[in-house]
Amino acid sequence: MAELATIARPYAEALFEVASKGDLNQWADQVDQLAAVASNEQLLQFAEHPKVTAQQVFDVIVSVVKTPLSDAAKNFLRTLIDNGRLVALPEIAAQFHALKNARSGVADAKVYSAFPIEPAQLAELAATLEKRFGRKLQPTVEIDPDLIGGVRVVVGDEVLDTSVKARLERMKAALTA
Repeated sequence: MAELATIARPYAEALFEVASKGDLNQWADQVDQLAAVASNEQLLQFAEHPKVTAQQVFDVIVSVVKTPLSDAAKNFLRTLIDNGRLVALPEIAAQFHALKNARSGVADAKVYSAFPIEPAQLAELAATLEKRFGRKLQPTVEIDPDLIGGVRVVVGDEVLDTSVKARLERMKAALTA
C-alpha cells in the first residue's frame, strides 16, 4: 500500500534522526518489538474502538512488549497513538531498518531454504552471496519445504533462485515450449 508507505516515511525519518544520536541497534530492537505488537489484528481493533482511550492503548502495548521501552520510545509510541498512526508502525519499522542499513552499507537478505541451515553453512553462504550482490548482507533464514532443495535469496528487489523447484519450473517451460 503506497499510502501507508507515504504516511510512514516522515515518522521513520524522524525516528532515525533521533536514533542516530544514540544506539541504533537498541532503537531497532524497540521498533521491531513495537511493530510486532502493532501488527496484531486484535490490538488494532481494540485501538480503533471508540470507547478505548489513547492511554489504554498505550498501556496495553507497553505491557505486551518484551523489554522495557526507553522514554523516547514511549514518546514515539504516544505520538503514533495520538495521531491515529498505529497501523503504520510495521511500515515505519521497515523504513527505519532501510535507513539504518543504508547508513551502515548493509542489506537484509531473506534466505528461503527447504531445510534448516546450520550457522557455519549460513556464514559460508552469506560470504558467497556478498560477493554476488556486491554488498554486506544480514541473512535471515525462513524454511519453505516447497523448494524441495537449494535456496532462494531475496535482497531488496533482487532475487537469486537456485532451488530445485525453480529448476524444475525452468525444465518444464523448456520442454513445453
